[in-house]
Amino acid sequence: MRYVGLDLGEKTIGVAISDALLFSAQPLTVIRRNGNLADDLSALAEILKPYMPLEIVLGLPKNMNGTEGPRAEITRDFASKLEAEGYKVSLWDERLSTMAVEKVMIEADLSRKKRKKVVDQQAASYILQGFLDRLRLNKEL
Repeated sequence: MRYVGLDLGEKTIGVAISDALLFSAQPLTVIRRNGNLADDLSALAEILKPYMPLEIVLGLPKNMNGTEGPRAEITRDFASKLEAEGYKVSLWDERLSTMAVEKVMIEADLSRKKRKKVVDQQAASYILQGFLDRLRLNKEL
């Protein structure tokens, strides 16, 4: 069993997967959204089928002061749709995840064009890694 991380955007959904031992998250792919939620869910189900995820960790975009805006409401609605499809979903504070990933990729001297292609799946990986780290921390306590 594995965990899946998602970074939900307006145009894309970044997807990441944990390793089988739940130590690390790896970027998997990006789903290009066409405005049809059923298509998004179908594409995601097809990608996740071989992994049989234990749980989906969905990045929850919060404002810097911790409040939730319109994007958080859209994310919560998407989480409800995933749960209706039979997935267990946890929301994970994703504040600054994309910025952190962008910074690492800039430091790695990736071109803007290359960064644009992978930033969403890298952000999903960042979100999932935070969740996995918290799981391990809680088990050690």
